Amino acid sequence: MTAERQEQVLGILLRRAGWVTAADLADRLGVTARSVRSYITAINALAPAGDAIESGPHGYRAMPSAAAVRDELAGAQHGAPRERVRGIIRRLMGAPEGIDVFDTAMSLHVSDATVEADLRRVRGMLTDSELTLQRDDGMVALAGTERSLRRFLTRVVLDDLDERVFDTEALERAADAMGVPAPGLAEFRAGLIARLSGLGFAVNEVAAAEVMLRAAIAVERTRRGRSTPEADDDGGPDRVRVGEVLDELAARHLGSHLTPADRRHLAGVALVSLVEPGESSDEPERRVAEAVSVALRRAAATYGIDLSEEDFVRGFAQHVHNVVQRSHEHVGSRNPMTRAVKLASPLVFEIAVSVAGDLADELGVAIPDDEIADMAMRIGSLVGAEPDAGDVLTAVLVCPGFEGMRNRLQVHLERALGHELAITRVETGYAQDWAGIDADLVLSTIDPSSTGDDRIVRIQPFLTSRDIARVADAAQRVRRQRQLRGLRSQMRPWFAPTAFIRNARAAAPEAMIRLLGDALMREGVIDEEYVASAIEREARSSTAFTESLAVPHAMTMSAVRTAIAVAVNEQSIDWGAERVHVVALVAFSETDRAAFQTVFEQFVDVFADPDNAARIVRRGDTLEAFLDEIAALIDAPA
Repeated sequence: MTAERQEQVLGILLRRAGWVTAADLADRLGVTARSVRSYITAINALAPAGDAIESGPHGYRAMPSAAAVRDELAGAQHGAPRERVRGIIRRLMGAPEGIDVFDTAMSLHVSDATVEADLRRVRGMLTDSELTLQRDDGMVALAGTERSLRRFLTRVVLDDLDERVFDTEALERAADAMGVPAPGLAEFRAGLIARLSGLGFAVNEVAAAEVMLRAAIAVERTRRGRSTPEADDDGGPDRVRVGEVLDELAARHLGSHLTPADRRHLAGVALVSLVEPGESSDEPERRVAEAVSVALRRAAATYGIDLSEEDFVRGFAQHVHNVVQRSHEHVGSRNPMTRAVKLASPLVFEIAVSVAGDLADELGVAIPDDEIADMAMRIGSLVGAEPDAGDVLTAVLVCPGFEGMRNRLQVHLERALGHELAITRVETGYAQDWAGIDADLVLSTIDPSSTGDDRIVRIQPFLTSRDIARVADAAQRVRRQRQLRGLRSQMRPWFAPTAFIRNARAAAPEAMIRLLGDALMREGVIDEEYVASAIEREARSSTAFTESLAVPHAMTMSAVRTAIAVAVNEQSIDWGAERVHVVALVAFSETDRAAFQTVFEQFVDVFADPDNAARIVRRGDTLEAFLDEIAALIDAPA
């Protein structure tokens, strides 16, 4: 358990990539701050220079050697239940006739009951795998096709890697631990990407891990006499070309050619995962294209956006065709930007959830968060294609002196930052009424006579890259404060005094949604159908948008009026893959559709900073205190 805790500490710090307080770590692990300190000491003792984690006034942060220590810890836990289960899976994969429970217990130096418990865990992992555990007295075997066995083995390896799935060395170690030696994966990856690009395909490199691993498993299983049935046909010109590439790379880097069946199958996997939609000769099925058209129209009507652009719809349909094919082939989509996409634009992610939900129902496929994030990026490229004129800030340039220099400075500013701000006036005098300048920003080549006005950005007469960065930062700060002030002006009337709960007893998403839903039903805002819709929405994709905040909501805007019920818990609760302190059940009415984006994105923005979240949780013991803390954070200088 201690080694597992240490690995969890490293995982949190590596994911955050910045300072994390001891209190935050303790809360996320469910231990004391003293235990956290002992974990840190033990972790640093494993690093050659004792520097895996740096300690400081702001808490702890991961250093360059942290990733290697985490890998060492993951590999050292052979006695832990997880590693023991993986060992049993490896034995089952290598013994088609099955394994003896009693012999296995003796070889692992554990009791029969422990092995039986591990087998129950294995059985739970077989969901949606097309495999079953068959029992004949003391003998247990994995039953299913060779293709299903290989898919399951692929999933086990990749699930163990988590976010390290893009680290080729970690992938090699994880594969080897499951009986698949693959020392040439780095070269295989580079060759695969280069060769497919050379064939004219646009390649999505994040999917390379699955293709590489499947190829290595195919080679190893075939070497052990576990081959798959031959294919009836070659699958078309694209599969032939890609199959030839995979076969050549397997022979060069994995030590063996692929069988014709594996060549065709793996080429299909590559085409639906590695190759960008529209780049292969496969066209989307008619039912897929029709489902996409309906889902996009419904989302456009719900959220008041235009998703009808012809090229976008065609490309999106091709992408969904690949999603369906990946689902049929049990090909995972591991998107390293899922968390960033979800946090950066909650509304766009929500639109993608809506579209994905309709497609999943119509096409009968599961669409996980990583696939939804990919859809969100495509939708975001369309929704965000035209800049909002309201986002362009006004600026006054204060630049006394030589006119030619002043004109040159204005031209350079507009060239570098014209997408961020519009210079509405140029002031040439040294004596300025700084407070009277009416603009979002003041860009000045002279020092202001008064201080404390955070609109003023001091720049050089000859614009430098540092000046550009300072102005861009100031523009972002002003824009964020403007947006948050919009939230502050709207949020107070929406929070129901009787729908604020401190330290709610509910410890799971559905129970919490029902608890907060009951509060809003007592206010006459929503009905049981709305609560059921919110629970259904949560099942599609977690609404934990930050490490501290979940914002559950229904998939319709059917509330009588817009209202928000809040639970603030000092002890975090599990919410999907996160642990959160604050849950805000949001009920929107149709008349407030325009406010959906404002509240949704800006509320998430307030909680995106862990320090902000910790302050609100610590001080927000009543609704008034909760709202006061949010308002104080909105008004605080950035």
